[in-house]
Amino acid sequence: MKTLLNDKQRLSVPAEIFGYHFGSRIEPDVFAMASRLSPNYRGGYWDFYRTEQGGFFMVPRSDGQFLVCSNNGYEGYMSAEAFGITACLYVYSHATFTQVGKLLDSCADQFHLLRDHAKGHPEAMAIFEAID
Repeated sequence: MKTLLNDKQRLSVPAEIFGYHFGSRIEPDVFAMASRLSPNYRGGYWDFYRTEQGGFFMVPRSDGQFLVCSNNGYEGYMSAEAFGITACLYVYSHATFTQVGKLLDSCADQFHLLRDHAKGHPEAMAIFEAID
């Protein structure tokens, strides 16, 4: 289960999780990762979600499918939600190798929470094939 964040929560929830790093590191990294993962991603507005376990993820607002080509050889189409989860998982994982302190801990926690959420997603197989 997931909850779409309202305008007030869009500011407060990411700040609670990632601190001031959200706007300067996490959010831009998710956008950059989306550009690297999908040749047909062209930017746009993203919705923010919270899982019932406390995970956080972003989803590009789109009804279309995204072609995802990951470095591990995965290539396939995903819904916007699966694509957003995949991009966030990549960013959280990468941050655990490149960040320190609270941001590292937050990203590690978010990776595990979001991965657990992704296990129940209808496109779980595609998400896990793209990130593994």
